[in-house]
Parts: sequence; C-alpha cells; structure tokens
Amino acid sequence: MLTDLTKFPEITSVAKPGRPNGVRDWLDRFLIRLRHWEYWPFALVYFPVVVYYVWLAMKSRSWFFFSASNPGIESGGMVGESKIDILNRIESQYKPKTLFFRQPTSNGILNQMLLLDCWFPIVAKPDRGERGWRVEKIRSVDELDAYLSDYPVDLALIVQEYIDEPLELGVFYYRMPGASTGTVSSIVIKEFLSVVGDGMSTIWDLLDGNDRARLQQSALMKRYGNRLQQILEPGEIQILEPIGNHCRGTKFLDGNYLITPELSAVFDRISLPIDGFFYGRYDIRCRSINDLYQGKHIRIMELNGAGAEPAHIYQPGFSLWAGWRVLLQHWRVLYDISCANHRCGVPYMTLKEARTIYQRIQRDKSKNRL
Repeated sequence: MLTDLTKFPEITSVAKPGRPNGVRDWLDRFLIRLRHWEYWPFALVYFPVVVYYVWLAMKSRSWFFFSASNPGIESGGMVGESKIDILNRIESQYKPKTLFFRQPTSNGILNQMLLLDCWFPIVAKPDRGERGWRVEKIRSVDELDAYLSDYPVDLALIVQEYIDEPLELGVFYYRMPGASTGTVSSIVIKEFLSVVGDGMSTIWDLLDGNDRARLQQSALMKRYGNRLQQILEPGEIQILEPIGNHCRGTKFLDGNYLITPELSAVFDRISLPIDGFFYGRYDIRCRSINDLYQGKHIRIMELNGAGAEPAHIYQPGFSLWAGWRVLLQHWRVLYDISCANHRCGVPYMTLKEARTIYQRIQRDKSKNRL
C-alpha cells in the first residue's frame, strides 16, 4: 500500500516528536554527510571540475564559452535561464499542461486553470530558480492561497498539471552541431523520500532509521507537525516528499543500464525540433520503461541546459573518482559543442551580458527570493 502524507490536513501547535535537537543530533547528521560524498559542499566536489573549466576557458579564450552550447537558451542554460522559454520550444505532445504568470494571483491562476481544463493537483515553481527552490505540489485552492501568501508578486510563476506517472527520470542528452543523431549519456532514476511501516513505529521513528530521511527531519517536522506520530500498517509505504530533488531527500539511482540505441533514437526525435538545443538533461515522468523505449506517455517537466549534471553519479556508493571522471567527460563534450557552434557563428556571452544576469540574480537574492 502506498500513500502520500501530503494529502492529509496539517495539524499545528504541537510539540516536536522524537528526541530533542542537540549536539548529538548535529554530530549524527554531520557524520552522515561526511560518509557520503553526495552531500559534500559543492566547492569541494567540483574543485577538479573548476580547474578543468579554467583550462577549457583558456583554450577557448572565453570564460563564458559554455553559453554557445545551446544558442536558444540564455547563457546556454548555465544560470539564470527562463524555464518557460525552454518549455515553449518543446513539442506540446511531450509537455504537461503548463501555465505561465508574470504576476501570479490566486484568481488569475484558477481562471486560467479552468480555461485549460487543468485542475488540482498541480505543481507550482518559479520561472527562474534551481535546486527545487519553491517547487511545491499543490492539492487545493487553500494550499494555492497559502503558497502565494509569501510568494513575491512580481516573480514569474509556472503552474503545471501534476503528472501522476510511476517513473521519474533525468535523461542527459547531447548532440554535436550538424549531426542528425545524438547520445544519451546518463539516466538517473529518482526514488522519492519515503518510509515503510512496520505496524509499531511512528513515522518519526522510521525517519530515525533512514539516514537520508534524518537529514530532512527539520523540514518534515515543519511541514507535517504531529502527523509524524502516525503509525503505519506493516508494509505501508508513506511518501514524504513528492518533489524529485536531491536536496529535498530524493535518492538518485544509476539508471545507465537503460541506455539503448532505441532510447537514443527517442530522444533524437524529441530533441531535433528544439531550436538551439544541443546539450542538457530532461527531467521527465513516464508510465513504464517499455513506454519510454517507444516514446509514449513521456512528459517533460523541465529541460536543463549547460548547468545540468549527469545525476546518476549521486547514487549512494558511486565512487567519487568515477563521479569526477563522468563530470570531466561531460565538460569536455560541453566544450566541444560550444566551440563547434562558435565556429558556425554563435557568439560567446559577453562580460556585459554575464554582468546583467549576475545583477538580476543578486537582486533576487537581496529580496530573499533564492
């Protein structure tokens, strides 16, 4: 039996379940992160990549060579790009019903949902943002009002129908300019944060036995309160986080065994009509692996460009050395595609353009948006 805790009403003003926070809790969480490099700081994991990037930038004579990788996406999709601009380039048969609001209001969203025949549940997310920031599954008008209550009125918002398919994958694809076929180089299978009941333990106790869940305890307590005192039936699976993002507790699994020539052909068919796209990762949901191979029942929630990662490397137990090798290989591909596009007349991003993007991001940060 599989259930979703997010569908139950929130209970407030309750004492925190489980053991109190303290030095021991902090130390336990620190040791979990220390043992698993997938939780290490970005600067540490990416240090060899930064060194390699400097070398590639020197070879290309541009710090922003990556911007030419995807001419149809701002900055090539490295930073600051608009999600809706990218989605608008994808054929409609592969997308969920999607709405865009420059100044989102509850009434405006509800009216457009009715016109598009799109109703709850939905997924709401900022047009610009990363790492799952402000991405939420919303089930009702009340939840929508709560979401918008502290959402900046001038920050563009995307609303999508919730795709209730069993598989969520990240598929990394690239193609050299001028080529008619490309390569699927990485598949990550996303396993949502969940616990399995034993008929005796509360959800909170089950969290204590799951290292990945323990790192999310504070956020889960804030969201669910004393619902975490619920005791699950034996074998009952409780989904705690419906958003497939690593920093929100989703487990990333290596799905590269799924890569076949047939799958590459599917993503050739999807990618070739997308003007100015050559390198990036599709975040998709689909019904089955068989449907995936046939290109059926695939829905693309997002397409990430130059800043995307081959996320299968974050599978627990994946070697750090192997992860570095995969990252460096993909940066080499990024460099080759960027240089090939540049030779065909695609300019690299200028310092002025980069400064404009940086200033926009800093303005958002100053308003506590990102």
